[in-house]
Amino acid sequence: MGSGSIQPRLVSTLMRDPQLFPANSCYSLHRLFNFSPGRGLMYMQFSRTFSGLTNLLFNRRSGEGSVDSKRARLKPGKVSPIRHVPDHIQRPPYVGSKQLPGIASGPEIHDEKGMACMRASGKLAADVLQYAGTLVKPGTTTDEIDKAVHEMIIESGAYPSPLCYGGFPKSVCTSVNECICHGIPDSRPLE
Repeated sequence: MGSGSIQPRLVSTLMRDPQLFPANSCYSLHRLFNFSPGRGLMYMQFSRTFSGLTNLLFNRRSGEGSVDSKRARLKPGKVSPIRHVPDHIQRPPYVGSKQLPGIASGPEIHDEKGMACMRASGKLAADVLQYAGTLVKPGTTTDEIDKAVHEMIIESGAYPSPLCYGGFPKSVCTSVNECICHGIPDSRPLE
């Protein structure tokens, strides 16, 4: 089943939902979606009608500076300097540049050595992820997690891939609470 057949079904299902579109609703597909043929773009216009996703993504809150009645608004802590990577560890091409690497134009075919390297890096990634999960406890700072993960990766002879990718200053992303993605580890203790 191609993705082209799923999209019309999803739209059709949404349009038939009486909670989203009551029978006397003035909404139509034309008003729900705006299509610009010259640009080839389609975007949803009334997304806020359907869910609080827009508010969540753009960090909007109701109330007195809190996400909900139990938790205070997220405040950044102090970010420590970039951690050292020993010279014997090979750097990816993006290190030293704030430019992101290009996307491959086609499939990459690996030989036996390449496949063995992919298996080893996948195993290390799984081990690091499992280890990082054990560090997540109240009172621990995300900077302490970053330090431990960084050390584990370089002790394995590898380069921590988030470090310097597009200018990212740390070896792990730590998105806390309403921080959606690419949270930078800092001095805030976890609660």
